[in-house]
Amino acid sequence: CLLTLCDLSVNWKPYPFKKWALLIHHSSTENSNDVHTEAVQAALAKHKERKMAVPMPSKRRSLVVQTSMDAYTPPDTSSGSEDEGSVQGDSQGTPTSSQGSINMEHWISQAIHGSTTSTTSSSSTQSGGSGAAHRLADVMAQTHIGQYTGVLSVSTDAAISRVSAKIQQLVNTLKRPKRPPLREFFVDDFEELLEVQQPDPNQPKPEGAQMLAMRGEQLGVVTNWPPSLEAALQRWGTISPKAPCLTTMDTNGKPLYILTYGKLWTRSMKVAYNILHKLGTKQEPMVRPGDRVTLVFPNNDPAAFMVAFYGCLLAEVVPVPIEVPLTRKDAGSQQIGFLLGSCGVTVALTSDACHKGLPKSPTGEIPQFKGWPKLLWFVTESKHLSKPPRDWFPHIKDANNDTAYIEYKTCKDGSVLGVTVTRIALLTHCQALTQACGYTEAETIVNVLDFKKDVGLWHGILTSVMNMMHVISIPYSLMKVNPLSWIQKVCQYKAKVACVKSRDMHWALVAHRDQRDINLSSLRMLIVADGANPWSISSCDAFLNVFQSKGLRQEVICPCASSPEALTVAIRRYVNQPPGRGVLSMHGLTYGVIRVDSEEKLSVLTVQDVGLVMPGAIMCSVKPDGIPQLCKTDEIGELCVCAIATGTSYYGLSGMTKNTFEVFPMTSSGGPITEYPFIRTGLLGFIGPGGLVFVIGKMDGLMVVSGRRHNADDIVATALAVEPMKFVYRGRIAVFSVSVLHDERIVIVAEQRPDSTEEDSFQWMSRVLQAIDSIHQVGVYCLALVPANTLPKTPLGGIHLSETKQLFLEGSLHPCNVLMCPHTCVTNLPKPRQKQPEIGPASVMVGNLVSGKRIAQASGRDLGQIEDNDQARKFLFLSEVLQWRAQTTPDHVLYTLLNCRGTIANSLTCVQLHKRAEKIAVMLMERGHLQDGDHVALVYPPGIDLIAAFYGCLYAGCVPITVRPPHPQNIVSRSACLMTTQLICKLLRSREAAAAVDIRTWPPVLDTDDLPKKRPAQIYKPSNPETLAYLDFSVSTTGMLAGVKMSHAATSAFCRSIKLQCELYPSREVAICLDPYCGLGFVLWCLCSVYSGHQSILIPPSELETNPALWLLAVSQYKVRDTFCSYSVMELCTKGLGSQTESLKARGLDLSRVRTCVVVAEERPRIALTQSFSKLFKDLGLHPRAVSTSLGCRVNLAICLQGTSGPDPTTVYVDMRALRHDRVRLVERGSPHSLPLMESGKILPGVRIIIANPETKGPLGDSHLGEIWVHSTHNASGYFTIYGDESLQSDHFNSRLSFGDTQTIWARTGYLGFLRRTELTDANGERHDALYVVGALDEAMELRGMRYHPIDIETSVIRAHKSITECAVFTWTNLLVVVVELDGSEQEALDLVPLVTNVVLEEHYLIVGVVVVVDIGVIPINSRGEKQRMHLRDGFLADQLDPIYVAYNM
Repeated sequence: CLLTLCDLSVNWKPYPFKKWALLIHHSSTENSNDVHTEAVQAALAKHKERKMAVPMPSKRRSLVVQTSMDAYTPPDTSSGSEDEGSVQGDSQGTPTSSQGSINMEHWISQAIHGSTTSTTSSSSTQSGGSGAAHRLADVMAQTHIGQYTGVLSVSTDAAISRVSAKIQQLVNTLKRPKRPPLREFFVDDFEELLEVQQPDPNQPKPEGAQMLAMRGEQLGVVTNWPPSLEAALQRWGTISPKAPCLTTMDTNGKPLYILTYGKLWTRSMKVAYNILHKLGTKQEPMVRPGDRVTLVFPNNDPAAFMVAFYGCLLAEVVPVPIEVPLTRKDAGSQQIGFLLGSCGVTVALTSDACHKGLPKSPTGEIPQFKGWPKLLWFVTESKHLSKPPRDWFPHIKDANNDTAYIEYKTCKDGSVLGVTVTRIALLTHCQALTQACGYTEAETIVNVLDFKKDVGLWHGILTSVMNMMHVISIPYSLMKVNPLSWIQKVCQYKAKVACVKSRDMHWALVAHRDQRDINLSSLRMLIVADGANPWSISSCDAFLNVFQSKGLRQEVICPCASSPEALTVAIRRYVNQPPGRGVLSMHGLTYGVIRVDSEEKLSVLTVQDVGLVMPGAIMCSVKPDGIPQLCKTDEIGELCVCAIATGTSYYGLSGMTKNTFEVFPMTSSGGPITEYPFIRTGLLGFIGPGGLVFVIGKMDGLMVVSGRRHNADDIVATALAVEPMKFVYRGRIAVFSVSVLHDERIVIVAEQRPDSTEEDSFQWMSRVLQAIDSIHQVGVYCLALVPANTLPKTPLGGIHLSETKQLFLEGSLHPCNVLMCPHTCVTNLPKPRQKQPEIGPASVMVGNLVSGKRIAQASGRDLGQIEDNDQARKFLFLSEVLQWRAQTTPDHVLYTLLNCRGTIANSLTCVQLHKRAEKIAVMLMERGHLQDGDHVALVYPPGIDLIAAFYGCLYAGCVPITVRPPHPQNIVSRSACLMTTQLICKLLRSREAAAAVDIRTWPPVLDTDDLPKKRPAQIYKPSNPETLAYLDFSVSTTGMLAGVKMSHAATSAFCRSIKLQCELYPSREVAICLDPYCGLGFVLWCLCSVYSGHQSILIPPSELETNPALWLLAVSQYKVRDTFCSYSVMELCTKGLGSQTESLKARGLDLSRVRTCVVVAEERPRIALTQSFSKLFKDLGLHPRAVSTSLGCRVNLAICLQGTSGPDPTTVYVDMRALRHDRVRLVERGSPHSLPLMESGKILPGVRIIIANPETKGPLGDSHLGEIWVHSTHNASGYFTIYGDESLQSDHFNSRLSFGDTQTIWARTGYLGFLRRTELTDANGERHDALYVVGALDEAMELRGMRYHPIDIETSVIRAHKSITECAVFTWTNLLVVVVELDGSEQEALDLVPLVTNVVLEEHYLIVGVVVVVDIGVIPINSRGEKQRMHLRDGFLADQLDPIYVAYNM
């Protein structure tokens, strides 16, 4: 029936009744079934028709197999629980509801399950989850042996289909239309402005009139009310000393101790006397009236607490009750310490038993807890105290404005505040409660709540004494053993009142099992302390349903609302009128609007009233943010109270106090409604018809997602209603929001029951997502399950929310299951880029001229104009240069090879090299029977034999190919012959090699350790400089093995270019620590010394593994000015020598002579590595400007090289967001989204560069990112392939621009970069053009229409967590796949999934599709230390990575 308007209170404005009406239920069995759970089940059934397919994550077996059941206990809630806890009596056999409805069996309705979840909680957990384990076993049977060397040939059809099927499943699921994205933002100047959420035009808006403040009944001053609480204690202690005040229970439910009013009075006096007179000295007492002392008492000793509390009141000192710190590292204990410190607490009162139980140091002292002030621990048991003298009497005054006590409050962020309550507020609050609850003298009250704070303290310690009531205190330890204990005590003592939380009603329901002798007819009030919580209504209904037959009357259930700041906000009186109910639209609530939901039964929130405003108080509701403006009648706001009986401040925090305790609500016209300040209660709600107060949530639990407000408690209730109690423990679930990409994202963390299998948990998680999506219309960003008992606890066993959030954000939560759903809930991504139609060449030219942009082109010095006395220039061929040097400077040392101890292992003079080469040429002709132009594979370790063999080939007219031993890949099979050393020869003929490669298909193997003694009849001289000199094979970063042809002319031009750039002469020494098999590394190792005549000190990089300082010591010892290394060498030195700089200095290591230290690379300069290397070795004399990089690629082995003359390498900062659109925008260092790029060295003499559009092949302006094209005499002349697909890459070597200079023939490098004209001048006086490389075109990823470079995403990911050592990313079917190497225990693997997803969203606006966590060393790298991302991708798709964990983000 609808509530009529006739009995509304005078200051209630009539409602626009069409908008909403509160339904009043006369609660009966029909409607007491749990509405919320039914809604959830209906929502899930609806989803089931749509068949959501969520791919299950893959786990390594070691992560899946659970320990046996015996090892688990239900979560221990230590000393009770704030919200819920678990009870040992809860066996698996009882299907219980999260809401405690009695109709349990129907809840887990078969219709919903169908066959989706097999109820396998009892099946053998050893198998680690039925299907998952078998699937994993198959996967593991096919994992890789060795690393990608040919294992791809294992028949992996099944495996490929498995990973691909999961990805396909993910792609299909993501294709489904999700909630429509919000209005796309406007793109301006290529700036991606993130989606600014526009209000939905159809959103409900409040339409009621402005509310009026609601006045509670007058606080009637009864004649015999005491003038202060101490006066009440004195009165009862002297006139009724035998009356029982408090009865405590042991864990068997037997009365342990009865404290009478007489004993309470005398003992409190004793405590008061001792605090004031026995601490410190007579002249200098430690505690004076007004000082703060802390009370540290366990939850099972209310009597000692009560004596100490009243002792403090009598002594006029201020008690600060806190929880017992169990360990030094208790969650939140540090914040409590800060509170004690700021209150200036120096004394802690405690009980004997508690004192004995505190952690002690070896000397028996209580250690200082982390963050706590130094405390004197004072035991308050009577036997330890001195008796006060006969004439000493406490000074009992009327209640005044002095502080009576401070109650601590934990905020959302984990900080702890102290709310001060004055003596007058304390007394008035007791009077208001007495009037509202109709307390009379000598009534009996059963208290299950925590007596140190909140409702438990107000009713069970304070108001009870004012009215001389008898409190039966039930410790939480007893509740855990016997959840019915409080009901039994109500019957036994015929108690009139009981104070409980909804969880106590819930557990009593679970445990009750037809107890015969229960009779609850004595109860006139059952105060439900958390009656304002959304799930309390179902506990109340269900409890009434069961216990109505045992004498419980409906009007007895009295929910109340309270907050630490406002004390009791409202409480339902036990009058014979039915309670108020509101069935509100959840959708409306998210916009802060009250709408009664009539059609859609799924997304509703059923709320119960928490009674009327307190006597003597005025209440209103104000808008939760901004100016405290009064709400409209149909609007949700924060409830504010104006009364004497409230807290007055946050101790020591005047600013926060002003915002909370001194609020003046404004009317719409802008004036305050009263001159008295109101207090914000922290509760969200509204005042309904008849002055009934409804609370729908707390400010602390508010999460604003995309402009809509959601309450953490509501989401908990929905999650618990999915499969109540089957997979997670009730009350062990935390919901909070984290800020990612400018919006709040909802995270749910729950403790999983140990008996649920992988499949079950995953099923549960996906159903929770669906339920929350249907009911709240909000996506959950992350759902994590952790093992039972692992979440941080509050002292009363509830979940410590802020600590849990902290662990989640730090990546130390260690979940056992994670499901991320960024695709469904991140709706504010930037707009995908639309490619513009191409503009014609003429417009581009004009456009560039108009905007003053020059075409991006640059060149090195012109070779023709350089005058130098280069004797080697007159020879066309390197073989001739060597013969000339052998004649003119026979004993000049060209090469020195060092071993790992830094001593010379071998050296070669000009004549030695020449003679050795001759003998090798003879061997090739005679033993190998080779013709000129035949290919010879050189399989040598880095050293001198390789050099000799190379020139031997030239002398014989053969074409050498250097091959790294001992992985001879398919290149070898095309060679006419293979040359190597004796050792490798043996290795190739060994059984192990035969297993990997069929030696019979190989060319003949020649061993150069055994050479003929004679000279060749003649040394071969090529007929034409354009003929092939050698082949250079290298594995590119994309994993392609590509060989390029180097002609004699190109080889000589190359050597001359390097000689000029680095000013190399015979008197010079150069240290080289590089792999000598391809690219610039090979040229420097084998060719340059012969051409320029300088001495090369060769240091094989492999020797650095045994002696990391070898390279730098050699550089220092030989006083080298120029040295070349690779990134892997630099990394080895940075990591391996980081802590040894002092000892190296002592050994005389001096790098001050180094002019150039060049990193030979074919990638974007690794600026972080070069900078840390420079910083680290600065103390050893290394000039920071000396370190630079070079750039080479397949079409031209060296385009840039720093060299000696010319300006220092420059670094610029570019906007990463503009780069994604192929624009280059320079920004200041440190600006957001800035990316530092270092110049790749100076352009070599004879090299011309232009930046071209890779698609249209048109030239680009300075401010564009494009492909680097190069024209030079030392370009390679084409690919050498054995596959015959030259046509595919033909344009790599001879491309022409589509407009502009269309005559020049360019080679395409395959690298994206840009040119910048700097303010610096070159050696020739021109302004210097710097070339910056951004990344390889083949590796760049097209996502959302933008171009991303893997290295940028990888850099962000590596920073996300300390355990991520390496990372590689690639795309597959438009999904971004991130592979991370984990350096830590496998338990940390799942922590990485949310962190990786967050950082890529925040910094790159991309949603990660798949996160793969692997062991260290799984990401393959090539000899230059570059990641082989395509190999990795193939390995992943073929299921060969043996990942620890694979998460598929929804």
